[in-house]
Amino acid sequence: MKVVTRPNEPIAREVTIRNKEGLHTRPVMKFVDLAQTFTAEIKVRSLETSETVNGKSAMELMLLCATHGTVLEVQASGADAADAIDALAALVHEQFRLDRPNA
Repeated sequence: MKVVTRPNEPIAREVTIRNKEGLHTRPVMKFVDLAQTFTAEIKVRSLETSETVNGKSAMELMLLCATHGTVLEVQASGADAADAIDALAALVHEQFRLDRPNA
């Protein structure tokens, strides 16, 4: 589904951490590496603590301490925000593709 937004209006999507180890170093790096391919500003907010961090910063994402089942809100604003949200939500949904060695 394509998300239609007004320029510079942030969009958001809720995602649930599905991998049993939670948001540890490897999934954080996969998220950050993908986020950095977009020009959009990306923020991630924990719905449990309301803490919001920069989605392009591994150190900040680690501070969320998101375990299995944690619901996060991924927010993006900018020209490619919809594409960024779609790609990042898919990555989380696919458990960060940790079962794929070169993905």
